[in-house]
Amino acid sequence: MTTAAICTIGDEILIGQIVDTNSSHIARELNKLGIKVDRMTSISDRLEDIEGHLSALLDSFDIVIVTGGLGPTKDDVTKTALMRLSSSDSWKMNNEQLEVVKRVLTVRGIELSEININQALVPSKCEVIVNRLGTAPCIVTQVGNSRLYNLPGVPFEALSLLPDIMQDIRSHFSLEHIEHKTITTFGIPESMLAAKIASWEDSLPCDMKLAYLPNALNGVKLRLSIYGAGENGMKRIDEEFAKILPLLADAVYGEGEDTLTIAIARILMANGKTIGVAESCTGGRIASLFTANAGSSKYFIGSVTSYSNEVKKSLLNVSDEILSNYGAVSSECAKAMALGAKKALGCDFALSTTGIAGPDGGSDEKPVGTVWVAVAYKDNNLGKDVAETIRFNFSSNRATNIERFAANALNFLRKKLIEQLHPKL
Repeated sequence: MTTAAICTIGDEILIGQIVDTNSSHIARELNKLGIKVDRMTSISDRLEDIEGHLSALLDSFDIVIVTGGLGPTKDDVTKTALMRLSSSDSWKMNNEQLEVVKRVLTVRGIELSEININQALVPSKCEVIVNRLGTAPCIVTQVGNSRLYNLPGVPFEALSLLPDIMQDIRSHFSLEHIEHKTITTFGIPESMLAAKIASWEDSLPCDMKLAYLPNALNGVKLRLSIYGAGENGMKRIDEEFAKILPLLADAVYGEGEDTLTIAIARILMANGKTIGVAESCTGGRIASLFTANAGSSKYFIGSVTSYSNEVKKSLLNVSDEILSNYGAVSSECAKAMALGAKKALGCDFALSTTGIAGPDGGSDEKPVGTVWVAVAYKDNNLGKDVAETIRFNFSSNRATNIERFAANALNFLRKKLIEQLHPKL
C-alpha cells in the first residue's frame, strides 16, 4: 500500500497564531486515491529542522506533502533544504512560474523586484508544478523511491494545486482502490453509540475498518472503509450499514458531508415548506447555519434575534404575563416566540431558542447551560398553530453551550418535521 505523510512548516502554526486547514484537505484528496495518510506533523522554520525532518519522512513514506516555507522573506528557508535533499548544485529559473509572478504583481499593483523574481527559482534537480494563483510554485523532489511535494502555505493557493499534484501522483505510483462511506447521526453520545452497535462492529469483515468521528455541532459520523477494495466494495459497505440502520432509527440523518441543516432542507424542499427562526441565547447562530447552505432562500424565510425581552414582546408578541410568571427561559416563552415568529415571518414552521449560555445568569432552577427549544406549526386536526417544546441542559463554556443549543434545536426541528411531513416524503 502506498503511504503518505503531511507536514506543515512555520513557527506561526506551532505557536497557534494560525490554524492549519491545509492538511485535512490534502488528506481527503489522498484518501480518494487510495493512499493512506499515516502521519501529520508540524515543524519550525529552522533549516536544520526542515532538512532533518523531511529526510526522515522520505525514509519512511512513499509520498510526503509539505505546505509552507516558500515565501520570499528570509525566514522561509525550505528551498535551501530542498537544494540539499535533492543534491542540486545550482538554481534554475522556471520561466512559466516567472510569468505568473509578473502577472500577479501587475494585478496587485506591486513593482517587480529581485525578491519576487527569485520566487520562480528552484533547485536544479527539482521539478515544478506551476502555481497559477500565486508567486511560489509547488516544488517536486524525487528522493530514491519517494516523492516530495512542497506547496505554498496560503490555503487557496495550496488547494488550487491539489488536482495537478494528485495527477502527478497517479502517474508515479501504483495505487490501490479504496472505498469510504460515512453515515451521520445525532442524539446518541459516542460511548452509547459504540455500545449499541458493538456486536455489529465486532462482526465486521477483517478488511473493513470503522471510525467514529464525533462533532459537537453535527453529532457522530460513522465511517466504514475498505482499503484495496474490489469492484463490489461499496456494495459490501452498504450491506453492512443496512444492518444497523434499524438500531439507530431516526438518529441517522444523512451521509457524507451532510449537516443537520442540509437534512432539514431536504425535508422542507421535498414538501414545499418553509422555516423561520426566533433566537435569543443562540444569537443568530441557527440562522447563520441555514444561510451557509447555497440555495437556502428556497426554504429559509428569515429570523428574529430577540435577545432582549423588549424585542420578544414587540416583534414576537411574547406577553408581559409570560415573562413575569415564567421568565424568558421557559417553555411558555419558547412557545410564544415560535408562534410569534411563524406569524411574523409567514413561514410553515418556526424554531425558537431561549436559554442561558453563561458564564453568568444561572440559578438553581435554571442553571447555566439550560435551553428551551420550541417548534411551531399548523395542526391540521385542530385547525390552528401549535408549538411543542423541549428542554436541554449542558454544562460547558459559553461558546460550546451555544453550539450545543443550536445543534440540539436543529435536531429537535428535524424530528418534528419527520413526524409532520414524513408521509409526504
